[in-house]
Amino acid sequence: MVNENFSLRHIFGLKIRDLRVERGLSFQELSQKTGLSISYLSEIEKGKKYPKGDKILQLAEALGESYDNLVSLKVSKRLQPVINLLQSDFFKEFPLELFGLDAQKIIELISVSPDKINAFISSISLISRNYEMNQEHFYYAALRSYQELHDNYFPELERAVKDFRKANKEMQDVPVKKEQLEYVLMENYGIFIDRKELPVYPALKHLRSFYKPNKKLLINNELTDAQECFLLGREIGFQYLKLKERPMETPPQKSYNFEALLNNYKASYFSAALLMDEDQVVNDVREFALNKKWSSNKLLSFISKYNATPEMLMQRLTNILPKYFGIKNLFFLRFLGTDDFSSYELTKELHLSRAHNPHANSLNEHYCRRWISIGLIKELRSMHRLKKRSEVIAGAQISHYHETPNEYLCLTIAFPNVSNPDESMSVTIGVFIDNNLRKRIKFIDDPAIVNKVVNTTCERCSLIDCGDRIAPPYHIEQLENQRDIISALNELNK
Repeated sequence: MVNENFSLRHIFGLKIRDLRVERGLSFQELSQKTGLSISYLSEIEKGKKYPKGDKILQLAEALGESYDNLVSLKVSKRLQPVINLLQSDFFKEFPLELFGLDAQKIIELISVSPDKINAFISSISLISRNYEMNQEHFYYAALRSYQELHDNYFPELERAVKDFRKANKEMQDVPVKKEQLEYVLMENYGIFIDRKELPVYPALKHLRSFYKPNKKLLINNELTDAQECFLLGREIGFQYLKLKERPMETPPQKSYNFEALLNNYKASYFSAALLMDEDQVVNDVREFALNKKWSSNKLLSFISKYNATPEMLMQRLTNILPKYFGIKNLFFLRFLGTDDFSSYELTKELHLSRAHNPHANSLNEHYCRRWISIGLIKELRSMHRLKKRSEVIAGAQISHYHETPNEYLCLTIAFPNVSNPDESMSVTIGVFIDNNLRKRIKFIDDPAIVNKVVNTTCERCSLIDCGDRIAPPYHIEQLENQRDIISALNELNK
């Protein structure tokens, strides 16, 4: 199989270079044997040129290889992993141009040192198998990198929302009503909303929506009004932006290519921007930041003002803070916690400007319980167990990383998981504390905000007097043992 990024001439070029190096021939020597110029040979190896039959015959004779073998798709064992990558759906579908990359340049780079690239690819494949990573994991990682590359702010999508509002005056209300969104979908795009069909299938009770090709959007009838508004706004985004490749179900259950996942993100961005007007959010954040006292009620008031979900509010802040307040060192986290207080999973993350901790961990380690993200989930679960019902709670914490000078102001909202009553979720936005942040956010010095020393996981934490530890510091112990071994080896060398 060949694709638009990788063709037969690239396979041919890689085979020629592989054979030339194997025979110990320089460009000069191969040029003398074939009568072909050095520049022409270079272009062949880079996949830029595919020679005619007479020149292929000259190359075959010079390299001691048969004509048929040179023009076949069969390659050496050494080249096969490289060819597999270049012929893969991943390489075909991945939008290299979004990252300023050129497929030809990548192929040229590979052709220079296929042995090293082969070793690198084999290592990545082995790691992927060990951690049960698949192609979709790479797509999601690439999507996060794309967001981070642009500080998670996309002016073309903001403009598209403004243009849509101008053409649909009813969309200028705050909050935008569910009925208005449904009307636009039916009137402008002929899409009917159905809340009865999806619950018929018990296996799909965790789905929030499903889009049918006959222009019917099935919505879970147990969603909150805010969740429905987001899904309706996202569907408008798919239609208005004319995004064809897309996941049909929410959340995605099948494997989708990168374009579908990227379009899903664009439509979601459109929905959040539609429901939370850029200019109004900027004004609200500016007013909120001027308060000298932290107020969880003030933060939660934005949810009711815009009829937004907690996640949509926090995600919208990741759009606004870097662009309008110069706060670019930030992260977004979404945690999921169970009713028995033992299991917490980091299900979504975004890191702007630097590699902020914590990151999702696939090693079955235990996330630090000192994070407010986990603390509020535990608090909410306790309230539910004691029958003190609360749909949403918010809190703030200054998190100081153990053995580092890094501090973050973390704002967190915890709420029940609509899809599973035995689970709760939290969304956190953490901003790196520096002089700019202290100038921008006045309540950062409020003594009511708790300060805590935190780390990534219990297994990687050397903090001794931690009352929240639930697992031994295995990783720290391994590092110390390794240091002892190195020290002993150094002694032997004296």
